[in-house]
Amino acid sequence: MSASAKNLPVDSRQAMLVFIKHKGSATSGEVATHMRITREGARQQLQQLEREGWIARSSRPREDRAGRPAVAFQITPAGDHLFPKSYDSLSLTLVDVVADQLGPEALDKLLAALTDQQVKRWEPKLAGKSLPERIKALKGIYDVDDAYTSVKKDSRGYVLVERNCPFLNVALKRPRLCSVTVSTLTRLLGVRVVREERFQDGHRRCVFRVLEDEPVDVRGFRFAPEPEPQQAA
Repeated sequence: MSASAKNLPVDSRQAMLVFIKHKGSATSGEVATHMRITREGARQQLQQLEREGWIARSSRPREDRAGRPAVAFQITPAGDHLFPKSYDSLSLTLVDVVADQLGPEALDKLLAALTDQQVKRWEPKLAGKSLPERIKALKGIYDVDDAYTSVKKDSRGYVLVERNCPFLNVALKRPRLCSVTVSTLTRLLGVRVVREERFQDGHRRCVFRVLEDEPVDVRGFRFAPEPEPQQAA
């Protein structure tokens, strides 16, 4: 059976990754045998997975200990994220344990510490910048060159529009965690920031309004939970 990297279906590539994951590492010959394809077909497909960053080369001593070590492939940290994980469940459990065992005040102290950490990381990057420049820089608060967060200016001032929340599953169930972002933005910009639209309310995005005419004394402000959204009458 002959196959090239381009002709193999996506599920075949997934099957390769699963095989390598189970074995810990695998040579092109082992992959070819498992997939019932030619060595050349396996080699091409492995090279493509390597270029995409899902696997990396490693050396494996030969069983007969003769000759050069065999070239094997193993899953990279990026590739490992393709396999099922329970980060959301773990995060929710940690948040709930803190609140249940130590009380809501302890949870707020934890969230305040997370805010402190974010502020400390960003302050050097924003030093000497004007408010518009800081707002523009903070579109990357979740990820560098974030393609899903944008800055807009309307008749009421600036807004940060977030279309992809990297913590969405946790944030939907525990919206108090979003107060970390609101408090971080407030401290870094020196003015009050509020969320006008929320994923939790079905808006499919979060919109952070920068209230330029409402300065905040950041020396006395550390963290504040968001007010609960008002229910429509």
